[in-house]
Amino acid sequence: MRMSNLYMPTLREVPNDADIISAQLLLRAGMIRKLVSGVYSFLPLGFRVMKKVERIVREEMDRYGAQEVLMSAIQPREIWEESGRWENFGPEMFKLRDRHDREFCLGPTHEEYFTFMINNELKSYKQLPLNLYQIQTKYRDERRPRFGLVRAREFIMKDAYTFDVDQEGLEKSYDNMWRAYESAFDRLGFKYKVVQGDSGNMGGQISHEFIAITPNGESTIAYCDHCDYAATDEVAASIFNQSNSEEAAAEMEKVLTVDIRTIEELESFFSMKGDRFIKTLLVKAEDDSRVFAVLVPGDRALSLIKLSKHVGVPEENLMMLTEDEIYGATGSSMGFAGPFGLKDSVEIVADRRVFNIKNGICGANIKDYHYKNVNLIEEEFSVSDDLILVEAGDACPSCGMPLAIDQGTEVGNIFQLGEKYSKSMNATFLDKDGKAKHFSMGSYGIGISRCVAAVVEQCFDDKGIIWPLSIAPYQVVVTIINTKVEAQVEAAEKIYEVLLKKGVEVLIDDRNERAGVKFTDADLIGIPMRVTVGKAIDQGLVEFSLRIDGEKKEMTINEAFEAIDNGLSKIHR
Repeated sequence: MRMSNLYMPTLREVPNDADIISAQLLLRAGMIRKLVSGVYSFLPLGFRVMKKVERIVREEMDRYGAQEVLMSAIQPREIWEESGRWENFGPEMFKLRDRHDREFCLGPTHEEYFTFMINNELKSYKQLPLNLYQIQTKYRDERRPRFGLVRAREFIMKDAYTFDVDQEGLEKSYDNMWRAYESAFDRLGFKYKVVQGDSGNMGGQISHEFIAITPNGESTIAYCDHCDYAATDEVAASIFNQSNSEEAAAEMEKVLTVDIRTIEELESFFSMKGDRFIKTLLVKAEDDSRVFAVLVPGDRALSLIKLSKHVGVPEENLMMLTEDEIYGATGSSMGFAGPFGLKDSVEIVADRRVFNIKNGICGANIKDYHYKNVNLIEEEFSVSDDLILVEAGDACPSCGMPLAIDQGTEVGNIFQLGEKYSKSMNATFLDKDGKAKHFSMGSYGIGISRCVAAVVEQCFDDKGIIWPLSIAPYQVVVTIINTKVEAQVEAAEKIYEVLLKKGVEVLIDDRNERAGVKFTDADLIGIPMRVTVGKAIDQGLVEFSLRIDGEKKEMTINEAFEAIDNGLSKIHR
């Protein structure tokens, strides 16, 4: 491809609404363009990258026996009602009606659709196991689209579904997909961890997430360097040494705390550490008007997913109360909530560790007042063993050593669904005894467009993107320093033609631009290898460099071809 013809609208300034480095660089490099919040177009360079990600994922899925199909993105309400998810999936589902007033959704995922199809096609255990996948556009009406391609409302996803005769077969399929994912992510060059995940509204009891380690990732993971334990912070067990005072229980009393609202302010006022406070967080279930007062140690943060599981409300439907709603639930203002004197309609839920706090501090549900010498009695509350987010240094649930915390971007997930969908949708086959049995199912997703962003989050410097050779839009760029010098143009054109014949994906920068502009663009779009044709061509020499280290070496044209061949031979296939 000639860069004089390439649609590559690069930007010199960082777009104001690009909140992480991948969004900034993909926009600046002319690889994507934003239409509206959470909706992006892929321009030629970005599209080439995405298709290469697709190819790698497709090859690994095929290698492990999966078969590719393509289903419609439009799904009728009826099949989602069979599974019970039409109402329960939440506000992220795009819903629409046709001219006959029939309701549909734009598919956020395809468990129902695949189950519906298989139920009409597979009749016997002899047709199992089966693994089908597609690479298709998905739609989710995110509450807050952010992080560019990472949290978008329209995105490209590979989703696969396995159908087995029993749990043992499902586990084999699950292990196969685990290995396929590892192979795909290794080829993409990711630094990643596999962690225990939350199944959420997908269903099933076992799930794992593949997390690309990225400094600005929206996922937080906890892991142990001493064993193989790893989980998202939302589901990781929080085990820590809680300081329990040996002092005798004192009589509870009300203390005037004018405008003292935050834990930090309370620590200063009472000269106590945060672990001596009982924090009351007020949360509502958006769909059914339930209100919860959640009690956790003052120095720890609440996990909404853990709360969701305890109270049986989907996480996306749990919201913190507004200041006006807090007044309605407590009769007081924000910052003074506590477990005593709440309205009868408020359900109190407590993390078990608040009962270990001796002579603690909590809000009095009266403006400008707190209680001290609070000693809660466990039998009086709805208790959960663990409602709080894990922190660095908490004990590993497997070996007891300190956990580490890191940030990352979820690029893949796998779920053991079991019979959740086959039972609800009555999808059966005949086993070897002629009896009807429900399929044991698995679900497996890879965010194709999200992978593009995650690679950039790991592979960049202050000049731009550094694409791995396996998914770079082009592998080599031939840069002509001065297009007015015939010798440079002729040599560059010959190099370009030879590389094309060898099957190398090559750009030639034949633009009538200053050399600095050409180098800047090549670095920004992240082409892995560069051959620069300049004044030294008079001595038969060109300059060869790698984007990853920028080291420049003068060599003959044949030596440059050899260097390119060596580079391409290292692509992980």
